Amino acid sequence: MTIDRFDGTATLVTGASRGIGFAIAQRIVDEGGSVVITGRKQEALDAAVAELGPAASGVAGRSDDAEHRAAVFAHIAERHGRLDHLVNNTGINPVYGPIVDIEAEAARKILEVNVVATLDWTRSAVAAGLSRSVVNIASVAGLGASPGIAFYGISKAALINLTAQLAYELAPAIRVNAVAPAVVKTAFARALYEGHEDEVSATYPLRRLGEPDDVAGPVAFLLSQDAAWITGQTLAIDGGAGIRPLA
Repeated sequence: MTIDRFDGTATLVTGASRGIGFAIAQRIVDEGGSVVITGRKQEALDAAVAELGPAASGVAGRSDDAEHRAAVFAHIAERHGRLDHLVNNTGINPVYGPIVDIEAEAARKILEVNVVATLDWTRSAVAAGLSRSVVNIASVAGLGASPGIAFYGISKAALINLTAQLAYELAPAIRVNAVAPAVVKTAFARALYEGHEDEVSATYPLRRLGEPDDVAGPVAFLLSQDAAWITGQTLAIDGGAGIRPLA
């Protein structure tokens, strides 16, 4: 049975030239929608658009660049004349190690991209006529202590709260939700599992790491009318990690 939950719609997915963002864009296209994707590198973005097909287009640039955002929304207006959904997927984590060792400039950059830019994308989308829903890509790192990636976790905790605040303010016209994945097998997360994947997988009740499609499906659900009475929520996508015994 073919599902066309996104037939006739236009969705913006940021940071979607690969990994989770690309998988989300692919799911939307597979379900009848059109997508505009962003990414920093033109070559990678062009390759992603070619793979997604004629329902996709892309605009390259930095997520925290106001001129880039303006160019994206101008492109959406010209190509589609509408914007139904927004997926804020762009995120960075340039440092690993104890939180007491993080440099202030790195901390500011993480917040700028992971939190402030998400707010900027969302309010720009609303100004451009966003009509239905937003999904923010958070992380289980934002739900508790995350040794080694602590400030990234802090930024995702802020993103989870931002989701709730936006959901409250934009209701009833626009729904805003988030997902919080655990370790997903992407280039972004490679440092968390490369060389010891079996060991990491064994800590999850479902005994494997996530794949990008494991996130794309729930995101598509939250964007769609199947989730019409859900807003302000953060869904953990964690292979059961959240139910592990404390002792």
